[in-house]
Amino acid sequence: MKNRIHDLKYFYILWSTQGLSYLGSAMTNFALTLWLYQSTGSALKTALLYICSYVPYILMSIFAGMLSDKWDKKKTILVCDTIAACCTVSVFVLLKTGLLSAWHLYLLNALNGLMNTVQEPAGDVAVTLLAPKKHYQKTSALRTFSRSLITILHPMLATSLYAIGGIDTVIVLDLSTFAVAFIALLLFVRIPPVKASASEENETLFASAKAGLKYLNQNRMVLGLILFLAGVNLVASAFDAALPAFILPRQNGGERVLGIVTSSAGIAMLAGSLTATILPPPKDRIRLIVITMIIALTADNFLMPLTRTPITWCIAQILGYFPVPLMNTSLDVIVRSSIPTQMQGRVYSCRNTLQFFTIPIGYFFGGCMADAVCEPLMGRISPESVLSAAFGVGKGSGAGILIFLLGLLGLAICLIFGKILKKYTYRDSILYSLRRTDKTRFPVTDRRVGDREPFRYKLKVMHILISIK
Repeated sequence: MKNRIHDLKYFYILWSTQGLSYLGSAMTNFALTLWLYQSTGSALKTALLYICSYVPYILMSIFAGMLSDKWDKKKTILVCDTIAACCTVSVFVLLKTGLLSAWHLYLLNALNGLMNTVQEPAGDVAVTLLAPKKHYQKTSALRTFSRSLITILHPMLATSLYAIGGIDTVIVLDLSTFAVAFIALLLFVRIPPVKASASEENETLFASAKAGLKYLNQNRMVLGLILFLAGVNLVASAFDAALPAFILPRQNGGERVLGIVTSSAGIAMLAGSLTATILPPPKDRIRLIVITMIIALTADNFLMPLTRTPITWCIAQILGYFPVPLMNTSLDVIVRSSIPTQMQGRVYSCRNTLQFFTIPIGYFFGGCMADAVCEPLMGRISPESVLSAAFGVGKGSGAGILIFLLGLLGLAICLIFGKILKKYTYRDSILYSLRRTDKTRFPVTDRRVGDREPFRYKLKVMHILISIK
């Protein structure tokens, strides 16, 4: 126990303080979502907050890997965090002067997304550098645990502070958490440098993107997982766009209920994270990823729109989100074991572009479908119709239809990619035995054999937006 604490000392400091800062940022984002939906009443305009954040992130991610690999990881995180804090200060000033409008939020979210383009690969590589390989399962579970805890806390804290002191109170707390994280990283965390080769030092942006894409092309199972999660992110982001429109307008809904339902997802992820920390490594991480996503994309989307009470909505969230940390942990173990440290920034960046490009599409699709198709449809049909009996009447019922249809789409994506990925297997014991004899540049990746042969292979990819984000 003492050895593990010593091995992970810097990781624990970075993980805890950055998690605290992320909690503050999540509270501000939630409060701004409430403010914008109350101001406009539009699911699409609210979804544009996330679209503006993800579009620059996706467009530039493929080139950011080279910068992340070359630049000092600690300085990169500090600079990006500082710029994000400046954006939050700008929102506060505009709010206090009465000038804050939707386009300000869109512009500032776009700048934040641009900073995340460089910061996230740097943060991922920093974790790899700070955690010995034997602790990858533990650190992955802890990172999922903190994200789950934040998902629980930020809606409740944001809605409470929003009701007591308004959005400016939430922003002040956000800036305080930033200060704690900044000082901790600046003074108390030492991230080992990564020595780049001469060829990598002179590499251009386009050559960097090409190197990352080449790596993925040589590791087809990684690419398959990335495309699978791109489909998952499409469904998940459309669901996120529809959820406020489903809950806020209902008589038994509103801000408080939306906060409780969102927190239920965090409670489920927290329980899933704790489960992931105590479970032994699964026999096949690829099967686990597919099965957990089938459960996550169907249980929530089918149960929530067909029920009428906040209790059942919370149950739907719990059923849908409990499997997500199990998936995240397996993905994180695969990627950190598969990709050489000096290549991780470039590969992560290419992965971010390919895996997350569906997120703004999903938000736009969900917002448009809720505003322009599903809600008008439910407003026109008879209260005695089958759709009204299944999904209810009034504003919010159209978003319910959309959520149900997204469940069908998610199931189809899982079944299609489940069949594609069936030929691959990842077992930790096989990984390490193969790595001892493998002499190729990219360790033990995409070893194709027959579907039923005993040894198959390993590989990588990441988190849902989940994370989203």
